[in-house]
Amino acid sequence: MESNIESLAVAPDQTHAFDFKAVFHDQYPRVVRLISRIVNDPGRSEDIAVEVFLKLWQTAKAHGENVNGWLYRTAIRMSLDGLRRRNRREKYEKFFGLPRAAPTPEQLHSEGQRQQRVRVVLSVMKPRLAELLLLRSDGVSYQELAQILELNPVSVGTLLSRAQKTFRKEYIKRYGPE
Repeated sequence: MESNIESLAVAPDQTHAFDFKAVFHDQYPRVVRLISRIVNDPGRSEDIAVEVFLKLWQTAKAHGENVNGWLYRTAIRMSLDGLRRRNRREKYEKFFGLPRAAPTPEQLHSEGQRQQRVRVVLSVMKPRLAELLLLRSDGVSYQELAQILELNPVSVGTLLSRAQKTFRKEYIKRYGPE
């Protein structure tokens, strides 16, 4: 794996001026952890993280000063997209009576009803609100939220409160009060 990273660290042209190898080594564990909290599948989390870093390598727009913010936003969006695809696929498989693949023991162990409910609610929320909740639950400060999501720092508290109310309302609507 090290040789692959080193080959990517050498930019094919001068538009890739940042140190991709350093960003990858510094941010990969956090990006995988963030994705894993959304998709609840360690293998898929690593696959999505690799896709995120590949997209970073290919996207010149992301190479500004806020590479970490771009990484977190992209990781959350790609994870939520994957979650939506999975929910759609499961709905159609159930509808058409298609056989489902047997879950792994790890999946059986880690699958919790409450976590699944949270994922469903996050997948139907507006992406910006879901991003706020996920990043904040990962311990990101208000200032970092403003920087990562390119928001006015003064409005982060209000937006976060709105996201929490939206989550609560959608959760109760779907599953009732706990």
